[in-house]
Amino acid sequence: MYLVKAPFFLKLFYPKSIWNKSRKENKIYLTFDDGPIPELTPFVLDTLKEYNIKATFFCVGENIKKNPHLFERILEEGHQVGNHTYNHLKGWITTDEEYLENIEKCQHLTKSKLFRPPYGRAKKSQLKTLYPNYEIIMWDVLTGDFDLSLSPEKCYKNTIENTENGSIIVFHDNIKAIPRVTYALPKAIVYLLAKNYRFEVL
Repeated sequence: MYLVKAPFFLKLFYPKSIWNKSRKENKIYLTFDDGPIPELTPFVLDTLKEYNIKATFFCVGENIKKNPHLFERILEEGHQVGNHTYNHLKGWITTDEEYLENIEKCQHLTKSKLFRPPYGRAKKSQLKTLYPNYEIIMWDVLTGDFDLSLSPEKCYKNTIENTENGSIIVFHDNIKAIPRVTYALPKAIVYLLAKNYRFEVL
């Protein structure tokens, strides 16, 4: 189960994490988790380029290693990158030592101060160690593109109906998200641009 709009109680549980930016400005933040992969990341980059939009990619280290040309393209085209662990680890079932070492391994590749825990979950002990050195980026709009039972149209509606000033929106560039991302991302961008939102990087 997942909630499209991040609830208040989650923000209380991770109070030092960033769930959204200022609600006073019409800026929003597209983010993409899990890539880069050849099956979807080029489509995402092409779409962003078509609309002259910059985004933030939370990359998995092993995917950077497999697809260095795509990682370089992300950087060359002016996007931001963040750390998403080297092996997409679940923090709550991983020892602190292993989890932190895995993040450090990815950090050698991303060289970023941004970190998003896979699945949006990590132990408080892990986050306590990370907070001095990283901005922990969560979200307030989860598109549901990873949900195989979700229609592409519903993914699109999840995005446009829950976005507001300062929203951090999560899409994924992974295999199971392909049908929803390829449908929802371009349509959502067109809709949100028409609403005069400005897309920024984190």
